[in-house]
Amino acid sequence: MQDSLLLASGMIIALVILLPLLFHLTRYLGVRSDNVRKNEPVEGGIRNTHRDAFDAFNTKFFLVGIIFLIFDIEVLFLFPWAINLRELGLFGIMEMFLFLGLLIGGLIYVYRSGVLKWT
Repeated sequence: MQDSLLLASGMIIALVILLPLLFHLTRYLGVRSDNVRKNEPVEGGIRNTHRDAFDAFNTKFFLVGIIFLIFDIEVLFLFPWAINLRELGLFGIMEMFLFLGLLIGGLIYVYRSGVLKWT
């Protein structure tokens, strides 16, 4: 117990000392190349971020975010299914293929409707 506690505290102290030291060393020893183009703020592919709040905004950013959330939730449903696959049997496999088929159909619809095209 004492050895592992000593090792853990030594690692924490080393990280607390070494990380700031490394950050400062890279700041002073590294090559700096500041220019106007590099320091320009870019948020999500939009160059001009300082605009009026009532200007038109491209809704494709929101649509891609919603599509990402839908397929992220799909993964949440796939994990418990994969864990309980043996207990679910053939019914569980067919049910998951139906679920995946609906989601793939939705992805095909989204792709054909042009939501994922940026030009």
